[in-house]
Amino acid sequence: MPDFPTITHVAITVSDLGRSVPWYEKLLDAKPVLDEDTGPFRHVVWALGGGATLIGLHEFPDRAEGAFDERRLGLDHVAFACASRAELETWQSRLDELDIKHGGIVDANYGSGLSFRDPDNTALEFFAPPG
Repeated sequence: MPDFPTITHVAITVSDLGRSVPWYEKLLDAKPVLDEDTGPFRHVVWALGGGATLIGLHEFPDRAEGAFDERRLGLDHVAFACASRAELETWQSRLDELDIKHGGIVDANYGSGLSFRDPDNTALEFFAPPG
């Protein structure tokens, strides 16, 4: 049996691409590689890590109402890999520069995390392994 494949992309549904795209552009410090209206939805996509992972935003004209809530069935949060706690500290400073509220770095025996939310309240995190 082959190794289980890594995640190639994450797609996040947003309420307003006009609001979310500039927010993610600032966070990712990059322009999207794709902005496409597929008919049923419009999506904007960024390539991360040299293109190994894609993160996309989807806007549906007929989306269900209500803000993101990790207590509903489905996605809890998306975490971005950091190599070390020192890298987390750099991201904490970057979030402060961008005036993005966050929960500060939280250390646990399994690693350290820095949680924050996008304009639609989607839970995001920078995460580093222990040590």
